[in-house]
Amino acid sequence: MAETTKPLLIKRYASRRLYNTETSDYVTLEDIAGFIRTGREVQIVDLKSGDDLTRQYLLQIIAEHESRGESVLPVDVLTDLVRSYTSQASSVVPQFLAASFEMLRDGQSKLMENMTKVSPMGQMPGFDAMRAQQQAFFKAMTGGVMGSTGPGQDGSNDNLEDIKKQLAELQSKLARMGK
Repeated sequence: MAETTKPLLIKRYASRRLYNTETSDYVTLEDIAGFIRTGREVQIVDLKSGDDLTRQYLLQIIAEHESRGESVLPVDVLTDLVRSYTSQASSVVPQFLAASFEMLRDGQSKLMENMTKVSPMGQMPGFDAMRAQQQAFFKAMTGGVMGSTGPGQDGSNDNLEDIKKQLAELQSKLARMGK
């Protein structure tokens, strides 16, 4: 596998095709999901504007899995997420989700460590691969929410500034339309 310390850069062309810059070929959403499952960080950018589209595509991957019946998120959780976008709770929800996934990841790591120490399964062929797959799964599940540095330290201030800028642009457009 290529160097995994930096994200795999995927460029989106105007045609909406996704281009893997490491292998110089086009990829699908399922390919990207596969990279993430193996523990690889992925960054998707628009070729023309340079905008980071990673979050948008990760959400699309999740939506496709959910629509195929591969449900991970219960309906009540999805409903609460939708509500959080329009309520005062939105400031608490990201931190809560990040902390929850961090606890889940820590618990999973401790469980795997204990299984390796106590169980003869730890010596079985393929056990390391299973553990790596589980770690990749938890990394993929938490990466979009909190990145690798923890809540509030993953560049969310940059995202907030982008959102503020977009909001100001929209308000400006609305003001011009009202004249």
